[in-house]
Amino acid sequence: MRKGIIEHIWAEPLKPGASKLFEDIPISSFTPKHMRVLRDRKADLPEAANGRIKSLRAVFAWATKKDVELALTNPARDVDYFKSGSEGFHSWTEEEIAKFEARHPVGTKARLALSLMLYTSQRRSDVVLFGRQHVSNGWLRFTQQKNRKKRPVSLEIPLHPVLLDIIEKSPCGDLTFLVTEFNRPFTANGFGNWFRKRCNEAGLPHCSAHGLRKASATRLADRGATEHQIMSITGHATSKEVTRYTKAARQKVLARSAMELMDKQISED
Repeated sequence: MRKGIIEHIWAEPLKPGASKLFEDIPISSFTPKHMRVLRDRKADLPEAANGRIKSLRAVFAWATKKDVELALTNPARDVDYFKSGSEGFHSWTEEEIAKFEARHPVGTKARLALSLMLYTSQRRSDVVLFGRQHVSNGWLRFTQQKNRKKRPVSLEIPLHPVLLDIIEKSPCGDLTFLVTEFNRPFTANGFGNWFRKRCNEAGLPHCSAHGLRKASATRLADRGATEHQIMSITGHATSKEVTRYTKAARQKVLARSAMELMDKQISED
């Protein structure tokens, strides 16, 4: 993802209409001012602006290492992030899920993709690798791609009957359930772009593959699952991220239980 961000940055002109691009600037001449220009161009999208800073901070952090020495300073480190009230990618609502399902019925690749993400609560980088070799006796066994080399997380989760039925009724590849039009496994980014088009077809331009992981965790919370139960599915090591995902759903569950207590009190009176 950061590679894509940086490639877009380098392809931008220094000024509107200028022929010189950011990729033409020597590394030693790249300054905090250049970084602020790139940040401010995304001022209407604070998370995207901050993504630019974060990506270049990482690149220059590497470039300034003693055994690399491609740059003397890290200009992105001196540029502040925009404050943002965003809670990340939009979490799909039940109505939006239903709208996507109505546009892409069972038997289509799009419905298979949605169901794999919704009923496993996994990231797209994992979903594109899932295949029949990961399934045994109704359980899905795999190691998550994120932090696979540093802190690998291996999971065993039961496959929901709805997902099993959809897999059986959908076109699947030999090594992975999801394949491209050329019958090859998707890359994570390639899948994200493909799924974005399927969302657009369903009239959901604000929805994405990222938001389905959050929607899945929210659905579990809304049905009363505890944080640890959700973590056993999503693979999160701490409850902090799960709490962020499910805050609204947890409020709803607590409100429902509180109202039931009110009814109980009334009946006792």
